Amino acid sequence: MLPDLFLSLWATLLSVISSTGYLGILIGMTIESSFFPFPSEIILIPAGALAAKGEMSVPIIFLMALLGSMVGALINYFLALFLGRATIALLVKKYGKFCLISKEKLTRSDKYFSKHGEITTFVGRLIPVIRQLISLPAGFSRMNLFKFSLFTALGAGIWSILLIYMGYFFGSSIDPSIKTNITIVLLLASAIIVIVYKIIKKKKDH
Repeated sequence: MLPDLFLSLWATLLSVISSTGYLGILIGMTIESSFFPFPSEIILIPAGALAAKGEMSVPIIFLMALLGSMVGALINYFLALFLGRATIALLVKKYGKFCLISKEKLTRSDKYFSKHGEITTFVGRLIPVIRQLISLPAGFSRMNLFKFSLFTALGAGIWSILLIYMGYFFGSSIDPSIKTNITIVLLLASAIIVIVYKIIKKKKDH
């Protein structure tokens, strides 16, 4: 029953991505990178599978995914920049449930940014839950826009290419353990990057 349901869902996702094309990927990734809980996995893994069939191009999928991620992240950044922490917190309290965003998630991303600094706009894109909201504390703190864009593009680019090639090589037969293992590797890599960044920054400050 479950395998049949999964295959039916997979076929539906392939059909949707195929019919909406690259514009659908762009819009989907813009939504995913902003407030709304729209998992990038259901966009990029099927897109990668279609690329394996020759129906789409990996470079263009990647470009649309990166562009969408940047647009969504910049929306969050400028909302936080112009509205401020108090207003965003109030909006989340009132309307966050419609986007599955809680005050706790917002606080978590804010603390993560405060603790680890600007590099979190890069590594935060690789961490589930935090990745969609990490642009907000960057806006609150008025982080340099060039740095924000660069770090966001690097993190979003790595995340996107991983998902695209997961779909390209594994398609509907992808094992859940593969995604779990990749997530663990990304979390470890993120921790290492933060530590190295802090060591280098500390040396520069001295």
